[in-house]
Amino acid sequence: MTHTRLIPAAYRRGQRGFGLIEVLVAVVVLSIGLLGLAGLQLRTIRNNESSFERGLAVVETHSIADAMRADRTNAINGNFNIAMGAAPPTGTTFADTAVASWRGNLTALLGSTASGSVACNGSACTIVVQWDDTRATSGTNTYSITTQVQL
Repeated sequence: MTHTRLIPAAYRRGQRGFGLIEVLVAVVVLSIGLLGLAGLQLRTIRNNESSFERGLAVVETHSIADAMRADRTNAINGNFNIAMGAAPPTGTTFADTAVASWRGNLTALLGSTASGSVACNGSACTIVVQWDDTRATSGTNTYSITTQVQL
């Protein structure tokens, strides 16, 4: 008499499907990857805004430089000069209205703490724009761009 051993059906067909542990491990790995991607996206948005603000600051330095070139004589005489913390001029000359408008644009585009200075020594002028860039620089409050122009 031959002895036949019965093999359960699960062993004869091989393993099918996924186990609960495998599914949980896959979900955990996917979740960690998605959290990393979300953090990267947040950092990208912050740096993109900071880059946009730097571009605006450069445009504004060119704006006041063009106004100074339009009234070169008064710029060389120092009528466009303004210190960083000084209040904008209130006069009605072209230089006064150009500087006041420039300062207004800086605060409108870069925030209430934004400011700018112009210092001309003859036809060599230095323009500085400063603003709060805390979001992108992770703690450094003030960012500035300095442009030197020859009138």
